[in-house]
Amino acid sequence: MVKIPKRHEVCRKFKEQGGKVAAVLPIHYPRALLRAFDILPVEVWGPPQVDVSYGGAHLQPYVCSIVHNALSFLKTGGLDETDIIIVPHTCDSLQGFGSILLDFVKPRQPVFPIYLPRGKRSEDVEFLVNEFKSLYRGLEKITGKSPMDDEMLKRIEIEEEADAKLKELYEIRGEFSFESGKTKSRSSKGEALSTYDFYRVVRAREFLPAEKFIEIADEVISEYSFVRDGVPVILSGIVPEPMEVLNAIEEAGGFVVVDDLACCGRRLYGRGKSSEPLKRMAERIIFGPPDVTRGNLIEERFEHLKYLAEVTGARGIIFYTVKFCEPELFDLPDLKNMLKSAGVPSVQVEIDIGDPLPHQTITRLTAFLEVLA
Repeated sequence: MVKIPKRHEVCRKFKEQGGKVAAVLPIHYPRALLRAFDILPVEVWGPPQVDVSYGGAHLQPYVCSIVHNALSFLKTGGLDETDIIIVPHTCDSLQGFGSILLDFVKPRQPVFPIYLPRGKRSEDVEFLVNEFKSLYRGLEKITGKSPMDDEMLKRIEIEEEADAKLKELYEIRGEFSFESGKTKSRSSKGEALSTYDFYRVVRAREFLPAEKFIEIADEVISEYSFVRDGVPVILSGIVPEPMEVLNAIEEAGGFVVVDDLACCGRRLYGRGKSSEPLKRMAERIIFGPPDVTRGNLIEERFEHLKYLAEVTGARGIIFYTVKFCEPELFDLPDLKNMLKSAGVPSVQVEIDIGDPLPHQTITRLTAFLEVLA
């Protein structure tokens, strides 16, 4: 099994070396900008298995469990070792979470919201650049540092290399190319990684420094093989929590050949082109894979998912949605109908990230995979 450091160990080591740690809520944010200020971004996707009653005192019951769990985690000391909190305006629930932290439940850490544009126009790029400029000024006050363009470009190149390694992991495991379709199969090497273990590596991108992630990715590429048995499917949604769902899919005879998860596949950003660092960071996010939380059209998501099914040979799509996730749920009826018309069947299951994986969900996944087999 690939050895991945624990989050608290990574944070402690980074701070011992003189850096700061930022707790970052989902989904899109400028990793390279934070690292230019010697700040390590550590993402907060909930997390699961916390007492949600602490957040429930401030949130409506129909707010998604990611936000409920995040607020509860903060109030019970889960973010005490962090120095900064960053809340992207991913959805109304996260915008509300940011407002609560700024105006009501004020943590000791400074809180920075990031407002994301909902389009791909030049005006949208300019808007996001201005958001990053505002964040730069805030970090400048906290750290006393003012990284120059060449420092930021260097950090961008390292983050781009980490994202390229992540993309390579997907392509080698699934034996396909995002750009051109099928690739030549690779001979098996060493221990085989299960779907669960593969996603442990993928999700390490959420908290490891880019340099360490590249090191682990190279180790996996050179020393491990991958379990590819089963009916190939695409896993779409926000976050695969509880992660036991990955074992459930594999045990039911499925193989997640690629994903459209917000925490993973939707952040396979390409390399940037602009020589202006903040613009390059903005363009990488805005022109990344289609994401409903960035306002991409249903048609764009449909074409993207249909293409992924074609190049990977996936026979269907599992929409694994977080309960009350409005951006996802608004799109799904039309998206599923469009995919069905294109010959791509799908199934939707809804979960609360703080609950154990329901037996009903396992039954639905098993039935869906049996139909596809």
